[in-house]
Amino acid sequence: MDWDNLRYFLELSRAGKLTAAARRLGVDHTTVARRLQALEKSLDVQLFLRGTGGYSLTEAGRVLLPQVEAMESAFSAIEKTREDQQESLSGHVRIGATEGYGVMLLAPQLAEFAKRYPNLGIDLLAVPRMVHLSRREADIVITLERPERGPFIITRLTDYVLRLYASNDYLACHAPIRSREDLRAHSFVSYIDDLLYSKELFYLDEIGKPLHIALRSTSILAQQQATAAGAGIAILPSFAADTDVRLRCILGEQIAFTRTFWMLMPIELKDIARMKTAWSFLRERANASQALLMGQSSKE
Repeated sequence: MDWDNLRYFLELSRAGKLTAAARRLGVDHTTVARRLQALEKSLDVQLFLRGTGGYSLTEAGRVLLPQVEAMESAFSAIEKTREDQQESLSGHVRIGATEGYGVMLLAPQLAEFAKRYPNLGIDLLAVPRMVHLSRREADIVITLERPERGPFIITRLTDYVLRLYASNDYLACHAPIRSREDLRAHSFVSYIDDLLYSKELFYLDEIGKPLHIALRSTSILAQQQATAAGAGIAILPSFAADTDVRLRCILGEQIAFTRTFWMLMPIELKDIARMKTAWSFLRERANASQALLMGQSSKE
């Protein structure tokens, strides 16, 4: 049953007139009438008698009224609890994440989180290196590798997909790419091997080393910018590259790399309200971003 329809029923029972109920609800009177008809149809019962003096409740309406008022009270209590929680959450939460995920997804998501909890301070460490819980660099960390041991709460946050990308200008000036074998003759943009902070970043080993690396960087976002400027082909996370109109996905149906983000928090922080709230929010937003993370909108 639609709560909005019940809310319209409640206002009309109090106001007695469509126009007055509509004014209270901030809608047109025809909307109130339509909502009432939908409610009566769903219940298969008449709730109001329409007369020259306005609307009065039928016996069925009088039976329904206290039940809807109880629902209204319960809803108001829930809203008050939520508002009180928002006001009471204070202090700081520091979140560490890989650079790409931190900048492209977490930054706008945490802006929303900050609006929800205005008394809470949020630090975002979005860096091209490991953020260490053991050194107290952050309270919650999103990382590429699951630690084998440690006093941590650990969850598999989400998988994500990476694909090959290049600029239209680069592709127009170089030999066509129709298969994996064609890649070897092309220039690539990639990481600096001896400065890689995770074994999960050795993507090129999975397709064979190209003959030429045109540009290397520790930063995935720097790699994306260089690729968009025509430096070569790069393996980029789809959640970053698919929204970049300067880039085109290459061999999207043939080559894709799947990696996993893990989320960690020290066990001793798990019962602190602001930490639990941040943890739940990050999981919620990762779940809501699955299409983007899994490259379901990738360009070919």
